[in-house]
Amino acid sequence: MLEGVKHVLLVLSGKGGVGKSTISTQLALALKESGFRVGLLDVDLCGPSVPYLLNLEGKDVHQSSDGWVPVFADKEQKLAVMSIGFLLKNQNDSIVWRGPKKNWNG
Repeated sequence: MLEGVKHVLLVLSGKGGVGKSTISTQLALALKESGFRVGLLDVDLCGPSVPYLLNLEGKDVHQSSDGWVPVFADKEQKLAVMSIGFLLKNQNDSIVWRGPKKNWNG
């Protein structure tokens, strides 16, 4: 599933509002500046803020035969971003998932 990916860093907490998105975004930017190719996945259902933090609001993701194509945050295409926020028409919309989407078992 993550073919070719050497390292995965997970930033999580059971509490909201502690800076997970900010830390994740800054960590991704620092790794990119250090020469790494970085993928940042924002799965915050209650408030996907990574598009805002990276000034990517309003960008569209596209589907290909291989799945979703991320948004690149830089011209060099070293920082790929995928966020639930890209799938919302309006950033104030609620995310309502039922059935298979809600209970995904990977």
